[in-house]
Amino acid sequence: MIELLIVVAIILIIAAIAIPNLLRARIAANESSAVSSLRTINTAQVTYQTGYPAIGYAGALADLGPGGPGSVCPAGGPLSTAACLIDSTLSNAATAGTAKSGYYFGYGVTANAGINIQYVAGTSPAAFNVTGVRNFCSNEDGVLHMNVGASGSVPIAAGCGTAAWPVLQ
Repeated sequence: MIELLIVVAIILIIAAIAIPNLLRARIAANESSAVSSLRTINTAQVTYQTGYPAIGYAGALADLGPGGPGSVCPAGGPLSTAACLIDSTLSNAATAGTAKSGYYFGYGVTANAGINIQYVAGTSPAAFNVTGVRNFCSNEDGVLHMNVGASGSVPIAAGCGTAAWPVLQ
């Protein structure tokens, strides 16, 4: 019986060491996915701007995807409101309950004479210190920026590129 208790104690000690490392690895993977998703958005924006020069950049993140959650590209081909440049999961990861790899995404545009001339995309962890610990953002210059997140943060896009958002190294 004592030998069994010793074996259980050893297993618990190993688990106490391994579980925090697994959680940190999961956070690192989620952050890597968020950065990759922002790069995908940047590439999709360049393609969108080339394909729809009268609009400029996409007016909403959903315009870069195929449509609503779980939808596929329209049968007649891409549209300005469903350009099929990113997947449905990413294009709809802006509301509660639809996080992509533990991150929510925010998006905004600046228009001039009816043409979207600037955009900014930001992302923040769905659950701080569980799915991630950093916020990320990027705009039309394609440079990725980050800052330390906070509990209850939402995808912050304002100020991307300022001193509060240093370049991601």
